[in-house]
Amino acid sequence: MNDNIRKIQEKYGLIGDSDSLMRVLNKAAMVAPTKINILLRGESGVGKDVMARVIHGLSERKDKKLVIVNCGAIPEGIIESELFGHEKGSFTGADQARQGYFEMANGGTIFLDEIGDTPKNVQVKLLRILENGEYYRVGSSVVSKTDVRIITATNRDLWDDVHKGHFREDLYYRLDTVTIHIPPLRNRKEDIPLIFRKFVEEYARKYDSVFQGFSDDAKALLVSYRWPGNIRELRNVAEQLVVLEKSQFVTAEKLQKYLKGRQHHGSTDNLPMALGSSGFNDRTDDRDRHMFYATLLELRTEISDIKKMLGTLIYSQMSGDGKPLRSLPLLGAPGSTDPRYQQPYRQQGWNYENDGYPVEKETAASGHGVRNDENAEIAHEELADAPSLLDYLRKLDEVPSLEQTEKFLIQYALERFDGNRRKTAETLGMSERTLYRKIDQYELQP
Repeated sequence: MNDNIRKIQEKYGLIGDSDSLMRVLNKAAMVAPTKINILLRGESGVGKDVMARVIHGLSERKDKKLVIVNCGAIPEGIIESELFGHEKGSFTGADQARQGYFEMANGGTIFLDEIGDTPKNVQVKLLRILENGEYYRVGSSVVSKTDVRIITATNRDLWDDVHKGHFREDLYYRLDTVTIHIPPLRNRKEDIPLIFRKFVEEYARKYDSVFQGFSDDAKALLVSYRWPGNIRELRNVAEQLVVLEKSQFVTAEKLQKYLKGRQHHGSTDNLPMALGSSGFNDRTDDRDRHMFYATLLELRTEISDIKKMLGTLIYSQMSGDGKPLRSLPLLGAPGSTDPRYQQPYRQQGWNYENDGYPVEKETAASGHGVRNDENAEIAHEELADAPSLLDYLRKLDEVPSLEQTEKFLIQYALERFDGNRRKTAETLGMSERTLYRKIDQYELQP
């Protein structure tokens, strides 16, 4: 490793010695001093925003402003105004003129994260800025100019979006001049213990704790886990360990408690991988291809399951004997122990001895709970006797609003898919842009 790369790592807190990380940093160092546009590609949580800071910091514009914009988090109705600004009176509520992000970044760099989520009408305007730096404020007929270096990022296949008509082909070619692929954490296995130790030590200082180290089996578990949330997930696990296992030596048993909620029994997506394996992208033998296809099949099954669950929750028929729907918690977090939700059924002789889920007295007494993992899916004929969500809500002292119900459904789907927003949006039948807005609106934690 040369000294320049080491200095970059120290300055921006980039931990690791893996070949994949070194290739990324070397490429970033080569293109940063130029004026060329760069597209960063990688899964959520791999640190695309950090790489954008590195490129800006190594460029000739490092003394100017770096403006970071998450295009997926801006509602479609206001994204044009956010990016390009607007004039006073250009729309309802525009009581004064406002600068857009491109105007703020003039002379510096603008980083457009989740570029694939931009609407088609905005894509046209981005193309014009890329070509000659010209744009119009919303409500203005006067051409404005800006001199910015544009870095974009996506976790999507933009070329696939082009074929589907969701993304402009001419804009794709302008953005894809130089592409830097940032590897997922599972392809940097040798870096995982180093990064984890750094996070744990940071949080130990923050929370006045002492890091006692971790065992060999805990280290093996760290390396074998797939980390679908990448560095963001690794950081969260490290913080939980420091806070909840204060000043403890970390063993595999302790660590497993904080990974359990992110794994699905029977899913090959989270099976431990052999040390030294570089992930699915580099596998070519028949055995590994079989595992890959099995993962895709499991993913399809999980999506189908969540659709059934949410569909049953909302649309189960409205006749029945007054008993709550057995396959799902009907309101609040799964297994809610809130007395408001339990009271109507206690009056009918129902117990809540199974993690907050309603159980008939005779069922509870016999030791058989209704949440039997072997019978998780209700048979079609049983649904005919199951009451609807409306039947359950009639038993409550207060009626939840549509917003409360929507918030519950979104949070439930996010938990079911381990925070994967794309799967959540597809399952709930909304765009990812709308889901981002709802998450911000309800202050949900994916």
